[in-house]
Amino acid sequence: MPRLIHLNGPPGIGKSTIAELYVDDHPGTLNLDIDQVRSLVGGWRDNFEGAGELVRPIALAMANTHPRAGYDVFMPQYLGRLSEIERFETAAVTSGAEFREIVLMDTKERSVDRFSARGDDAERPWRRQVQEIVNLSGGVRHLEEMHDRLSEVLRSRPTAIVVQSEVGEIQGTYNQVLEALEDEQSAPTP
Repeated sequence: MPRLIHLNGPPGIGKSTIAELYVDDHPGTLNLDIDQVRSLVGGWRDNFEGAGELVRPIALAMANTHPRAGYDVFMPQYLGRLSEIERFETAAVTSGAEFREIVLMDTKERSVDRFSARGDDAERPWRRQVQEIVNLSGGVRHLEEMHDRLSEVLRSRPTAIVVQSEVGEIQGTYNQVLEALEDEQSAPTP
């Protein structure tokens, strides 16, 4: 059965990097990096948040369509509202896919430091816009609030698997994600 694997986590925790590793190892899997999809919309640099509103229905359609062909979708995306997660969960279910949630976490302080330490990336041009939005929204305080929202969401999502992400331990974090997915596959269905 195909899966929609939602990799949640604070900004800068390594979601996009883990997604790239996963799709490289799993042919046919769609890397549904919504920030990357957003960068396909004209004017996205001038209106990053507006472009996000335009691509959300596209991302939902992709999350619904790709599993119908029998393939997994791997979605690295911070979602700090329960309603947003539930929209993607519904897309998975209506397509006949399983919905899996893995959350990369670190302490609030280290999460803020990791976001602040990441630099520009030519392969991920949207990072600069995300940095600007965070700065305009309150900087460190905004990042702390995002971490708190995600922690609150986790309390209402008991099936989400939390993976501790360590700075500089990309392969180790990736291996933990793989183990979490394997453990879920071998677990009996309730």
